[in-house]
Amino acid sequence: MESIPNLVEKLKGGEIKASELVEICFEKIKELNPKINAFVTLNPKAVEEAKMAKDKPLAGLPVAVKDNTDTKGIRTTYGSKLLEKHVPGEDAILVERLKKAGAVVIGKTNMPEFGLIAYTDNPLFGATRNPWDLNRTVGGSSGGSAAAVAAGMVPVATGNDGGGSIRIPASFCSLYGLKPTTGRIPWYPQMPVFVGMVSEGFLTNFVEDTAFLLDFVRGMDIRDPNSLPDDGLSYFGALNEPLDKIRIAFSPDLGYATLDPEVEEVVRKSAFKLEKFGEVEEVKLNAPSLEAELTIKVVLEFVSFLSDKIDEWKKVAFPPYLRFLDLVESLTWREYVKIEEKRIELWKSLKQIFESYDFLITPTTAVKPFELGSLSPKEIAGEPITPIGWMPFTYPFNFTGQPAASIPAGFSKEGLPIGMQIVGRKFDDLGVLRLSKAFQDLSPWQKIKPRIT
Repeated sequence: MESIPNLVEKLKGGEIKASELVEICFEKIKELNPKINAFVTLNPKAVEEAKMAKDKPLAGLPVAVKDNTDTKGIRTTYGSKLLEKHVPGEDAILVERLKKAGAVVIGKTNMPEFGLIAYTDNPLFGATRNPWDLNRTVGGSSGGSAAAVAAGMVPVATGNDGGGSIRIPASFCSLYGLKPTTGRIPWYPQMPVFVGMVSEGFLTNFVEDTAFLLDFVRGMDIRDPNSLPDDGLSYFGALNEPLDKIRIAFSPDLGYATLDPEVEEVVRKSAFKLEKFGEVEEVKLNAPSLEAELTIKVVLEFVSFLSDKIDEWKKVAFPPYLRFLDLVESLTWREYVKIEEKRIELWKSLKQIFESYDFLITPTTAVKPFELGSLSPKEIAGEPITPIGWMPFTYPFNFTGQPAASIPAGFSKEGLPIGMQIVGRKFDDLGVLRLSKAFQDLSPWQKIKPRIT
């Protein structure tokens, strides 16, 4: 397994031909995708496009793109039968910038319908299987992207994260997944769901892969009014600068989560390895849970977005989604407006932490990858949970907009990946990347690969 910066150097130097690398990826996809179901559409022009990219900075690097990120001339379905034949006429900004730098889109990756849940399955393509255990889920919503990278079909894939959709599949697949500060990478075209909460990003094998690619795609674009100006930093260039006397808060539960004891044990040990770089202190948080607010926000925004086609959609929808319609009937604008009140309450509790500490560490998820066939575990540590009670750690930082990454912390006794979440102050994407790289140097994971039978 090779890092992307090293791979790009070999492509530039002619040690590897980009067209041959694309063909190798296609061979891997042909071999493994029938078992995993990570890719849903391939780009038939990828080999020819790779031949034309040699003199560009990324030199023909193959990239998989999540199926809710528009790709000009390549089918983009959002995992919905409503868009089964949809072929965009323009690229998303993320794709546009990658292609300008010389990346080649090799294909589109599977996701839950419209990306609404953290379980990769839909009526159009079916479920994606976890390369570490084909009977388990990859999470979601960037589940196909994570599976494609974890299985070695492609060196990198794009994702986006409105409530954990990069970090959850990164955790379940033993990958690195950074949700940058909201707006760091422009998001366009936008679907008006998870409004104000979505960050574009990548699923990668190495921290340096994410830092390297982020340098090509960050910075403001007028098409996304919430995008951030370029901060002038080279994330890749500054990645190995020394960390000096940092303060890290560790919270196993944010004050409200129910947690698998094995997940807590693995993450706790990993968090305290970082004492090499400063102080790590377990803290007691009393943050409010915004689980209900997340559900209300997503359901109301989605049903409003689809209102003109709701009857057509009901005939072809992912069956569990139909319960959204019943929930909508019980809600009013008051519940939607009060979400902001709860968000401010969340920020007040977290602000106290970041006034005293540079970073906050939590588990990425409360559970290990669970079995396919159910959208959620029914219980954790013998206690019954709500439908999204297994993912309590990721969405708070979509509400606050802070950078947050999932990094592999270790494995369960049965060999399932467990992720650790590193959260930084808003706009400190570089700090999160540097702490992530420091942990990777202490505890590299890349030599352990899934055995796909």
